[in-house]
Amino acid sequence: MGERQRLLAVTWVVLGALAALPLIGDPFAIRLVTRIMIYGLAALSLDLILGFGGLISFGHAAWFGLGAYVVAIGAYHGVAEALLVWPLALAIPGLVALVVGAISLRTSGVSFIMITLAFAQMLFFLIASLRQYGADDGLSISSRNRIAGFDPLSDHAAFYYTALGILAGALWLGHRLVDSRFGMVLRGIRQNERRMLALGFDTYRYKLAAFAIAGAVAGLAGALLANHTLYVSPQILHWTTSGELIVMVVLGGMGSLIGPVLGAAGLLYAEETLSARTEHWQIVLGPLLLLVVLFARRGLFGWLAGRAR
Repeated sequence: MGERQRLLAVTWVVLGALAALPLIGDPFAIRLVTRIMIYGLAALSLDLILGFGGLISFGHAAWFGLGAYVVAIGAYHGVAEALLVWPLALAIPGLVALVVGAISLRTSGVSFIMITLAFAQMLFFLIASLRQYGADDGLSISSRNRIAGFDPLSDHAAFYYTALGILAGALWLGHRLVDSRFGMVLRGIRQNERRMLALGFDTYRYKLAAFAIAGAVAGLAGALLANHTLYVSPQILHWTTSGELIVMVVLGGMGSLIGPVLGAAGLLYAEETLSARTEHWQIVLGPLLLLVVLFARRGLFGWLAGRAR
């Protein structure tokens, strides 16, 4: 079985298991896995630029948080139509990411990391200063978004399948994207940008497009998060959230798309399980993550693919 076949096999197994979960009827499990899928979608978007483009961004949480605040601010002003708000949650973070990327991608290495971090923190402090929208205290949302005037998302199972459908669609589009000419060029840039420039490719434009696409998908994940928790706070935009997303990508396996979803599942499930047993759960979680990084070089995806082989 080739690499691509193993990847598709793992993807279908994961999606099949997720689709069957609501049949169990456990509300806690449904809410936990919904949260995992939302963070998995955000981590998947980061994998596009980190795993395939080699761009280490510590500002990815900014797009995640902007998408959440689009939903929350829309609800605050009485706009709860998903068909209006969710496209905005895609467009606004994508456009802001386009502007930020146009500036930050003129640098590389540590400079790029610091510039993305600086922009993210500026957005964090901007949101935290908006007293009308709760400032540091955040903003509560009375109900989930409506679809064409109806309210199907109020049911946890229906919202679960909505998140699953969006995640499955993002995985499918992601695979089509990375297997296209665009994805091939992006991987070539990660391996040797000078060679790609010598071949005549405008690497800046390719990286900027990937950065904007990743920002838009992260914004959609933020919109789902706001609907899931019915609450948003500036903490979503903080650089520590970007760090969590990077951990999910590395833990699951960079450059695989399904890997970040597995990484989100591993990290969030470990946090939930360990925090229920001890208040010092982070002392236990740290060594566990270290062991995975040391002994599973391609993350959880690499381990599962090896088992399938």
